[in-house]
Amino acid sequence: MDNYFAHESCYVDENVSIGDNTKIWHFSHILSGSKIGSNCSFGQNCTVGPNVKVGSGVKVQNNVSIYEGVEIEDEVFVGPSVVFTNVTNPRAFIVRKSEFKKTVLKYGCTIGANATIICGVTIGEYALIGSGAVVNRDVKPYALMAGVPCRQIGWVSKAGNTLEFDAEGFAVDAYDESMYKLQNNTIILV
Repeated sequence: MDNYFAHESCYVDENVSIGDNTKIWHFSHILSGSKIGSNCSFGQNCTVGPNVKVGSGVKVQNNVSIYEGVEIEDEVFVGPSVVFTNVTNPRAFIVRKSEFKKTVLKYGCTIGANATIICGVTIGEYALIGSGAVVNRDVKPYALMAGVPCRQIGWVSKAGNTLEFDAEGFAVDAYDESMYKLQNNTIILV
């Protein structure tokens, strides 16, 4: 018996691995070869795969298609209507499946609603991509990104709060009093 929930209107193909306590809601489709961890949630009208790897504790909101070539690590949030690509120069009359580029969403990052992730990028741990942004290059851990194309506009904590650094390069997150150090344009959790 499966230990996950799949709404009666969704399709789960054969040769799929889905972890315990994962929930897949209305009109979604999980394609063959995909692996989804435990304690995940997929909103309505989501497509995963084929051959996509999704970690545990991942939240995917409504209307998201996660295509082959995308890898999502644990505890990632993917907002509603986020768009992923897997080929940089698609043509309807040319098959380019051998040209799929790998896209990686690292542990704990957040992708805001309606953002577009161009294939071949890595989004760092705990980074936060603003709603509507277009990501066309790698994103550093803890970076706050916005715009089209996106640019870094600040830094965020693990809790997603904007970090304000003092003259010595330290910031404290009010959520849990954790301390961060900005050194050589990189965040270090102290």
